[in-house]
Amino acid sequence: MSEDIETEDVLLITHPLAPASEAHVAALLDILTAITSVTLVTANLGSDSSIRDDNDIIELSQQGVGDSIFIAAFRFVTNQFRMCRIIWTREETIVLFYGSTSYLLPIAFARLIGKTVVLEPRGNVPLTLRLHWEQRIPAPFARGLTGVVWLLEQMGYWLSDAIITYTPSMADELGLGRFEEKLYLNGARYIDTDQFYPRVPFEERETVIGFLGRLDEEKNVRMLADVARKLPEGMTFRFIGDGELREELERELAEERATGQVEFTGWVDHVDVPEELSKLRLLVLPSEPTEGLPTVILESMACGTIVLATPVSGVPDVVRDSETGYLLTESESTRVADRIIEIVRASNLVRISENGQRLITQEFSFEGAVDRYRKILRDFER
Repeated sequence: MSEDIETEDVLLITHPLAPASEAHVAALLDILTAITSVTLVTANLGSDSSIRDDNDIIELSQQGVGDSIFIAAFRFVTNQFRMCRIIWTREETIVLFYGSTSYLLPIAFARLIGKTVVLEPRGNVPLTLRLHWEQRIPAPFARGLTGVVWLLEQMGYWLSDAIITYTPSMADELGLGRFEEKLYLNGARYIDTDQFYPRVPFEERETVIGFLGRLDEEKNVRMLADVARKLPEGMTFRFIGDGELREELERELAEERATGQVEFTGWVDHVDVPEELSKLRLLVLPSEPTEGLPTVILESMACGTIVLATPVSGVPDVVRDSETGYLLTESESTRVADRIIEIVRASNLVRISENGQRLITQEFSFEGAVDRYRKILRDFER
């Protein structure tokens, strides 16, 4: 790790935390606390969350986003007023909004009282909300609400002093090129390579293709279920994780489960993820462009597991087609199955596996992430 330097303290603000978001926030806290003093402002943090162990935390409330759109909107507004009150009482000179890029009121207030405001998107918030809302309300209303969120976010970007994205491709996906003068393009997270490394040599692995994540609509797991049916004998598709679609998919794939063609592991603790990833030859991730850079891609590559992923957001900067992994441009299940078969039967898989692991070790280590953020924070010194 580079030598410590004096830099401004950071007030890190997030939206209410779901369990899936905690790992991202914890990783950023690890990086920032290696550089300076950090206080986290959040809501809905679980009582048993590891984030509580070594961090200074201010909780807005114990409430999450809310089950209904009306409740979510009410909490969205009230939390912003609470954030303003906290910002006013704190001495930190840098306020970093992580994921909460549409919280316009505290963004504007922080700028007004002379704080340095930094926005770091985790993904495409308006698109994520639209996909969620379209399952609950008519599409025109969902698009209208999404437009409001998009406008709030754009105003926040305009008001901010700086914007950090994980990779250059993520900035392009989010349309942030017009903010070039205040854009930092390499704020990607780190992977703990002491924990994530190949537990099983690649050449010794069985022909298991897998998906790891939430089993829900956003992850396109219905399409993957159809793909699993189309794989030939001798290939197994393994769903690693849990979610609202798990029971439905298990019923639909009952015949394939009985023959061993398809497997469901259920929920896997994070400490056991490296072991699970190291059993796969190929991880398939056909995500929508909602996430900036899925952590599971970095973790898989660190474990020597080859990744086949859709080229969205920051993915192409990491999954370099036929070099460190493969990009998935097909969306129809038969074509995806054919692509998987083609990859699994290729002769250069060991080289692809080694290239991916080397990329993570060289560019996504903890020390590298700390150095990147140290250079960014140094630009904000007064």
